[in-house]
Amino acid sequence: MVAARHILLACIVALALGGGGLPVQAQALPRVAVLATGGTIAGSGSGGGIGYQAGKVSAQDLIAAVPGIDKLAQISAEQVSSIGSQDMNDTVWFTLARRIDDLLGKGEADAVVVTHGTDTMEETAFFLANVLRTDKPVVLVGSMRPSTAISADGPANLYEAVKVATSDGAKGRGVLVVLNDTIHAARLVQKTNTTSVETFQSPNGGPAGYVDPASVRFVQPVAPRATKLYTLPAQPPLPRVEIVYAHAGMDAAAIDDAVKRGAKGIVLAGVGDGNASKAAIDALAAAAQQGVVVIRASRVGSGFVNRNVEVDDDKLGFAVSLDLNPQKARVLAQLLIANGVTQPAAVQEAVGAGRY
Repeated sequence: MVAARHILLACIVALALGGGGLPVQAQALPRVAVLATGGTIAGSGSGGGIGYQAGKVSAQDLIAAVPGIDKLAQISAEQVSSIGSQDMNDTVWFTLARRIDDLLGKGEADAVVVTHGTDTMEETAFFLANVLRTDKPVVLVGSMRPSTAISADGPANLYEAVKVATSDGAKGRGVLVVLNDTIHAARLVQKTNTTSVETFQSPNGGPAGYVDPASVRFVQPVAPRATKLYTLPAQPPLPRVEIVYAHAGMDAAAIDDAVKRGAKGIVLAGVGDGNASKAAIDALAAAAQQGVVVIRASRVGSGFVNRNVEVDDDKLGFAVSLDLNPQKARVLAQLLIANGVTQPAAVQEAVGAGRY
């Protein structure tokens, strides 16, 4: 009996040390699906000039240009579209959302990274954050310089996006955006500069974290998911929602025109705290009386739009965007209208429910 115990103990020690002639199985790398949509990160130019064409480099070539990315994850690549993000549209959004749901829902990937142009990246990120039913990481990434630039930022950004997507800390955070060593939440992130690699900022809450070749560091806690999820229609497009930009000397023409062209919602990119001229406010009130969803947002780059300060939102039937910029307020309005949420109080509740 004692001898048997000694033999058993020796076997346990040998296995723990990797001995006994038995191979130690290496832990499998996580599976990351890279879905490419185009953008500057896939841009290509020639002759050393500043000009380039977006969306020319394939998903496979983007990945091949990143040294060491294969040490982070098992990478698969799919080309969803090859467009500059100024041409991003509902059809691509629907395709992206359904493909991500499929990949993560069926367990075919542990995380998804979407390569995307920076111009409308924040809108795509916010759209996905409101429709994806998963706690697995989804990360959007792009670049400010094309792949052929002398100091292209795309390869480093893509490496760091995969690093974030495979980190334990990314789980349960919703959709993230990664550029320039910084991690942002989809609701808070904004493009703030036309050319700088530091263009993405989160002025109303700060970044979610930081990433470098050595580590991923989240500086914001994982909050309970506040964003309500919305169901997509069977086919695109989403309902028509217009953004109207306020300015000195504004009249009602742009608002009246939006209503005539069938807008189901209007977002005011207002001056200051989401304000506009009397003529514009009166036109918006008339639109709201006709059942058009009206959300007051601000053309200012940071801060909250508050209810019932200079504008009597309760009386006029308006919602306010709180921390959402006009373009994100538009996305939310489209999803709300598509899901039958049109009453001002319900719209306001939906805007506020997504704060985090």
